[in-house]
Amino acid sequence: MAGRVWPEAYKKLGISPIINAQSWVTALGGSIMRPEVLQAMDDAANAFVDVKKLNLAAGEVVARSCEAERGLVTAGCSAAQVLMVAACMTGLSEANVEQLPDPTGMKNEVVLFKGQRNRYDKAFVTPGATLVEFGTEESATTDDLENAINENTACVAFVVAPFMPEGIGIEETIRVAHEHGVPVIVDAAAEVPPRSNLSKFHKLGADMVAFSGGKGIGGPQSSGLLAGKADLMEAVVMNSLNLDSSIAGIGRPMKVSKENIIGLVTALQLFTDSDETAEWEQWSSKAQLVAERLAGIDGVRVVVEDDPAKRQGPQPVLYFEDDYKGPSIAEIKNRLETGDPGIFVGGGSRDEINIVMVNVQDGEEIIIADRMNEILRG
Repeated sequence: MAGRVWPEAYKKLGISPIINAQSWVTALGGSIMRPEVLQAMDDAANAFVDVKKLNLAAGEVVARSCEAERGLVTAGCSAAQVLMVAACMTGLSEANVEQLPDPTGMKNEVVLFKGQRNRYDKAFVTPGATLVEFGTEESATTDDLENAINENTACVAFVVAPFMPEGIGIEETIRVAHEHGVPVIVDAAAEVPPRSNLSKFHKLGADMVAFSGGKGIGGPQSSGLLAGKADLMEAVVMNSLNLDSSIAGIGRPMKVSKENIIGLVTALQLFTDSDETAEWEQWSSKAQLVAERLAGIDGVRVVVEDDPAKRQGPQPVLYFEDDYKGPSIAEIKNRLETGDPGIFVGGGSRDEINIVMVNVQDGEEIIIADRMNEILRG
């Protein structure tokens, strides 16, 4: 670990820092918070505060950033998913809020395009809802969605993520759902940057949209932000905070500390005020360096890709051709991860390795390129 910072807190536990070239994934610690965020959280920890007022004030910052009617800081994006569905089920009824996760007497079906099923969609059913799929894993039609909506539909969910199929698309999904009087909720956990996505889905007509606060925004890893229509967001508050009554809603285990609220708000303000072009150019420069150093390896084609529908920022992608005779993708990744320092890259589920630059610290791109060369040219 020569030349690399090994925080004492991790050293005491025998946990070594790694190089994160896999993106803002939870399993690798999300993102690294800026000093201003850490200082704000430290300041927040040194005073008591009226948590209701804090939540309302922070929610106003979230709403402005998303150009939505109302916002809320949540305990991660997954908690926001739970709360969106709960709000659509209970409305503003305290009796319904008290009753969850028993959905008796409530609309409790969440309609979701089958191609957008994922390992995180359990959050949609946590309040006691049932998932109803439409279409196939590859495609769907407007009629498929029409036929899936009925008198028991609480909401239609739409998931935005890299390589995630769009089905009939978000605009058509919103149009059809709204024609039936059904709200549309959007899981866009890792879809910022670009910063324009904070407001994009609201402008398209989505009723509530959830983002992770601990990924591209750079807030605490366990934070999220949720924004949307005022009436539904009021129901969200009832199911989560419910500070005006003695009811403990389904979101009670998902409360957010005063420190995390302040951390997320600070990170969000820094994020929206920072230079996205400069950020993108920095990632691109690192990606180009790695791609250039990995050029000319037999059977390996290296391309810098930056399609926002598939990639989180510019990144070198290694494609392995039919004449490639080196170690397998699994072996390459294992050797990277078990080295010193461990290097975690993306890919594997597809026949590629992608090296994501969004969390790569200055100088780490050289370490990555050198290690990849050792493995692939050796």
